[in-house]
This record gives sequence, structure tokens and C-alpha cells, in this order.
Amino acid sequence: MPDLLHKYRKMRDFGETPEPAGGKPKRGKLPIFVIQKHQASHLHYDFRLEMEGVLKSWAIPKGPSYDPSVKRLAMMTEDHPYDYAKFEGVIPAGQYGGGNVIIWDQGGWEFIEPGDDPVKAVKSGKLTFRLYGKKMFGEWALVKIGGRSRSDKGNEWLLLKHRDEYANEKVDVTEVAPLSVVSNRSVEDVSPKNVWNSNRSDPLKGGAAPTVASRLKAEKKPAKKKAATKAPAKKKSAQPSGPARARKAPSPKASARTRSSPARATPAAKPTRRRPPR
Repeated sequence: MPDLLHKYRKMRDFGETPEPAGGKPKRGKLPIFVIQKHQASHLHYDFRLEMEGVLKSWAIPKGPSYDPSVKRLAMMTEDHPYDYAKFEGVIPAGQYGGGNVIIWDQGGWEFIEPGDDPVKAVKSGKLTFRLYGKKMFGEWALVKIGGRSRSDKGNEWLLLKHRDEYANEKVDVTEVAPLSVVSNRSVEDVSPKNVWNSNRSDPLKGGAAPTVASRLKAEKKPAKKKAATKAPAKKKSAQPSGPARARKAPSPKASARTRSSPARATPAAKPTRRRPPR
């Protein structure tokens, strides 16, 4: 049996990334699907369907749409291990796909057509299925395209919504429901706990890839220190109050005395001596 995860393992260093290296599917009524919102070099949605014991994967730049008239580009990527469906955390910078990941939706899926084998359907370039998630419901289809230009890599597909009771042309599900169905966190504030940190406790010193929230928090700290050093300077430059202020700014009466100081007051007249009677 071919190793379906050979390409996946070849692209990653599991000594540095918290992503799972493998895992076996659990038996359930339906195979699982997961959509992971991934803030890497560009924000996109990784759509994964359990098949052949692994997760067949497509990267959807704009995410799914409930509008049947909208066709969303879906780039098929390497197969991922089954355990990847549980991954939510931070892929360190420098690793393949480095960035934040949340579980945007998850649930079970049911194969519809063509034929009776979903693996053969994928190889034929068309897969119709039904989703039972928390955000994704109803019938959908993945259709392979190609031959549009010389830049085609042979992995271009389209994700389409079938016209059923769940179809909706007015609601953008990626905007009305942006958070994780597991942690209720946004992709910017995903917990950095699930990340390799090379025995470093401070993620800002190179151990773990900091989230956007941690970067903003770190940038605010120096601003607080500068404000503290400037506070004493304001007290020194403040105008003195009380007597000191009176000395520097003399009152109008004092100014009047100063202006009239060169002119001396007229001395009092001496008493007149009385003459004795003759």
C-alpha cells in the first residue's frame, strides 16, 4: 500500500512543528471532515475530507460560499494525517505553512456521486457529497478544472454549493461565523500553547511563533515606560504656587510703589516760635 503521507512528512520537520506526524482513523457512522482557518502568508481555509485513512485536502483562499452561483477556487494540496483534524494552534515561523490555525468547522460527510467509491471520484475529477457540520450543511461538489493557462499545476478545483434547502445568496458564512467551533477564538487570538518552544519560556525570544495579539501586547510595553520617565519632568516645569509666585509676579500695588520710589515725600513743616510780648 502506498504511503499517502510521504509528501506531507517530507515537507515538515516534526522536531519543530506541533503538527501531527500520523494517526489512525476512528470508526464512526460517517467519515469526518474539517475546515481549518489558516493565517499563513495569506489567509485561507483548508478543507479536508477523510478518505483512505488520511485527509484529502484543498486550500480555499476565500472560503466556502452558500451562494450556488459562486464558484470558489480550491487548490488540492498534499494528504494530511487523520490526527490533523484536531490541530488548532501555531505553526512556528520558518516552517511550512507557518502561522495561526483554528478549527473553523468540523463534522461528518457523506459521499453521493459519481459511482460508489469516493477515491475513484476524486481521481476522475468530480466529487459530490453532503456535509453535516456546525456551519456547513447540505450538498456540495468539488470539480477539477484545468487547461486555462500554462501556469496550471493540475491541482485547481472549484468548490460549489448545490441548490438545496441550505443554499443562501445573501449570507456570507465566513463573515457571520468567523470563530473556532472548538475554542471560540479568532485566528488572530488562537492559543499559542500547542507550539514547539525549544525549552524557551518567552515566545518573543524565538521559541514559539508569537500571535498577533502577543506582538501588540509587546509593542505597548515600551510606551508605558517612556510615559513614566516623562512624569517627573512635568512636575519640575510646573509653575510654583504661593509666595514664590508672588515674588516672580509682583502685584499692581507693588509695581506702583516701585515706579514712585525716586520721588521723596515732602518733610513736615517746623512749628512757628511765638514772640514774647513787648
